[in-house]
Amino acid sequence: MACLHVNRKGFYMKITYIHHSGFLIETEHALLLFDYAGGTLPELNPDKDLIVLVSHRHEDHFSPEIFNLIQDHPNTRYVISDDIWQNRVPEDLACRVEFTDPHDVTKLTDGSGICVTTFRSTDEGVAFIVETEGKTIYHAGDLNDWRWPGEDRSWNNNMAANYQRELEKIRDTGFHPDIAMVPLDGRQEEWFCLGMDAFMRTVGAEQVFPMHFWKDYTVISRFKELPCSEPYRDRIADIAREGQTFLFL
Repeated sequence: MACLHVNRKGFYMKITYIHHSGFLIETEHALLLFDYAGGTLPELNPDKDLIVLVSHRHEDHFSPEIFNLIQDHPNTRYVISDDIWQNRVPEDLACRVEFTDPHDVTKLTDGSGICVTTFRSTDEGVAFIVETEGKTIYHAGDLNDWRWPGEDRSWNNNMAANYQRELEKIRDTGFHPDIAMVPLDGRQEEWFCLGMDAFMRTVGAEQVFPMHFWKDYTVISRFKELPCSEPYRDRIADIAREGQTFLFL
């Protein structure tokens, strides 16, 4: 377990990297599960609310297995992007699901004290800002600067502009995340770090966790060696394996 940051006394977040873009964040009162699509979940504290968030319908971000979690964890709620068809949700769980689209604000009313604000992805679905227990958590989903070598220049330029515009909306709303989870995808070749670099320079976070790297953990060290990461590289988490846990104090 790595200790990332010292914060106010009595507060903590335990961050577990599950798989691909999936993370479990445990706070004093709640469990937040983002984009679970496989991998091994740690034991979930049955005394805490479990909030399952799904950014979009792609199979590397969404698995119907999330609806089985309620069998062992009855205090489960779901916040799901509305690009996922409602018939994917079991009828008996419909009352536990909040569908959301870009630029929505969802306040959970069951005493969990959680507010979820969404932003528009540059691919499918939404990105999440979660406010809970005085802290702010960002999960990008597929909101990223998806420029690709070999793609048409005008397409890439439009992608960069759309991504920057959405980051500025996040910044101008006043959010500065304590924890952020942002794509770092080596398939983009020399452009693999554009999205994370723009996020850290425009919005910023106390700690940023790479994701969506398709088990190529080397992209993290490669990025930290680049000059562009120098102003914030000590805030980039060194994820080395699934199931790895970090403690934010």
